[in-house]
Amino acid sequence: MGHAGMAAAAVRYLGSAGTHPVEPLPRPELRAVREGERAPVDPAGFRRVLGNFATGVTVVTAPAVTQGADDGSPAGFACQSFSALCLDPPLVAFMVGRTSTTWPRIARAGVFCVNVLAAHQGGLCRAFAVSGADKSAGVAHDAAPVSGSPRLAGVLAWIDCTVHAVHTGGDHLIVVGRVDALGTDDEEAAPLLFHKGRFL
Repeated sequence: MGHAGMAAAAVRYLGSAGTHPVEPLPRPELRAVREGERAPVDPAGFRRVLGNFATGVTVVTAPAVTQGADDGSPAGFACQSFSALCLDPPLVAFMVGRTSTTWPRIARAGVFCVNVLAAHQGGLCRAFAVSGADKSAGVAHDAAPVSGSPRLAGVLAWIDCTVHAVHTGGDHLIVVGRVDALGTDDEEAAPLLFHKGRFL
């Protein structure tokens, strides 16, 4: 299946949730990258150099759903690949690995909340970075106002979203969310930053 086919499949998968339909966006003509066109970049070097770009750290959450193999607990994962995308309409984006076990649960919910972590929340980030189990167990949170996704206590900011589109990007998916509500409790507090493989 080509990239365009995978994107279409992702949109169909999201649309199957029923309550949150997702309309596919127009796609450019895509083709596979030929071996001779690949940049001579070694993966370890790529990670080392890109690690110089300091990023904020978020936890993306979604409400519990009872479809498929879901266990009825909320979903969530630590994510540093998050960005504001567009002001009109208000869109944000995050990237998630296509092998993620959390992403299908977020996709089935069709909604998510981005929790922007504060400097003291490195432990919270680590808790959501592990695979499996109920990551939100014992974590103080309430429900985001529109999606009902877990809004974690003590975060710098939260952005409540509906899945708007999903695009392929190599071994990752680019998830675009339309912002339904957002807020911050303390705009003066310091953020949690990730740089060269460690928190700052």
